[in-house]
Amino acid sequence: MIIATAALLRVVAMLGYQPVMFFNDSFDYLHVATEPYPHPLRPNGYAFLLLLLKPFHSFALVAAVQHLMGLAMGVMIYALLRRRFGLPGWGAALAAAPVLLDAYQLQLEHLVLSDTMFTFLVVSAVTLLLWHDRPSWKIAAAVGLIIGLSWLTRSVGMPVLLGVLLYMLVRRSGWKLMGVTLAACMLPVLAYMGWYKAESGKFAITESNGIFLYARVYKFADCHKMKDLPVREYPLCTLPANRLPNSQDGIWNAQSPLNRSPGMRFGPENNALSNDYAKRAIISQPGDYLRVVAHDFFRVFRWERTVFPDPATYSQYEFRRTPTRTLPDWQMDANSIASAEARAYERGDAETRVVEPFGAVARGYQDVFYLRGTMVGGILLIGLAGLVPLWRRFGGQAALPWTLATGLLLAPAATAEFDYRYVLPAVPLAALAAGMAFSPEVRRTVAGWKRDRRRAAVSDAPAPPVPAEQAETKVPEVAAK
Repeated sequence: MIIATAALLRVVAMLGYQPVMFFNDSFDYLHVATEPYPHPLRPNGYAFLLLLLKPFHSFALVAAVQHLMGLAMGVMIYALLRRRFGLPGWGAALAAAPVLLDAYQLQLEHLVLSDTMFTFLVVSAVTLLLWHDRPSWKIAAAVGLIIGLSWLTRSVGMPVLLGVLLYMLVRRSGWKLMGVTLAACMLPVLAYMGWYKAESGKFAITESNGIFLYARVYKFADCHKMKDLPVREYPLCTLPANRLPNSQDGIWNAQSPLNRSPGMRFGPENNALSNDYAKRAIISQPGDYLRVVAHDFFRVFRWERTVFPDPATYSQYEFRRTPTRTLPDWQMDANSIASAEARAYERGDAETRVVEPFGAVARGYQDVFYLRGTMVGGILLIGLAGLVPLWRRFGGQAALPWTLATGLLLAPAATAEFDYRYVLPAVPLAALAAGMAFSPEVRRTVAGWKRDRRRAAVSDAPAPPVPAEQAETKVPEVAAK
């Protein structure tokens, strides 16, 4: 029933918002798919998907593939919990519901963005790893390759690799299997880095990690507290009175200090300069850094969903009566314009069109049926509670999805800034861990604890007093003997 409802909702979205919806970043991915080159801002994994689908000239097909990925994630969660971890059908379906029925997940799948593909790859790798107690080398290689592709889809795939290797170490999978996983992961990554070096002269994936870290420290960095700050980094300093409202303004706003530096914003010089400056700020002000990280991390769990970082960006995360993103006439390079590339990809009109009454159904659904931040926190706490009974084995297999979910929520807070779209990739993993908290293994362990407490209570109870009548009758017997 849930999977049928989820499929119907995705059909409604495709009928209501044709052929697809766009985000600011969409046009960078389209540009790479049109003229492939290693993008300095973000890895090109998602652009490769667009390139693969390009011969069909259909954004509707792109949306359909992403919606199928969303459905597949729900099916994987259900299958794992039902077949592998022994949950009843209704319990497994309940755990799959957040990714299948959440309205903002549905809208994210309808955007030309990398997040759905990234989440699908991570959930696929976790499913493969959890389905087997002792994975074979083929499974280990497949897991590593999938994680490598996720890393090339979003840079946060790198911590996913670390989480998987740590899980394999704790599970004593063996150094050989860990080595196979690492090698398979690095195969596509190193190939991509080789391409990047051939095109730009640097062995890297992007030239943006330092710039995003600069945005993280932008709100608190005080140059007076940094010892031996190089003169060339002085232009990155900002007085508190002159700071822009959001950390992201440190990158994207025209008044950003990054625009005071010569060269490309996402060039190697700016990236190295920003990276060194940000690290100095963190080392000199660790308390301020932890404060902003904690603020953005716990912002995830607020009940109310507020407009952030600004109305224009936030509106792109919603089904709107009138599309808020027309095809922009941005200059992508000397010979390319964003709107023209979108029309060429579609071979026709690529503008988002709202078709009623399907659009109204999608909007009405999104107004009510979405996962609030506090609910995400509750799901994480349920998963954490399920780790406790298996603490001797570091939480058991549920530790993998739970730690990855928490890490995916923490990584943006630590390296850039909170954004609503960064929350959704953690939800399927958190829901999977929460479902595993009710597995027979956990229930048996908790039942054993209860039995042990009852036995301890019985053994520690004082002996009942001897009634006075019995004491009087026993005394003469002793005396007679």
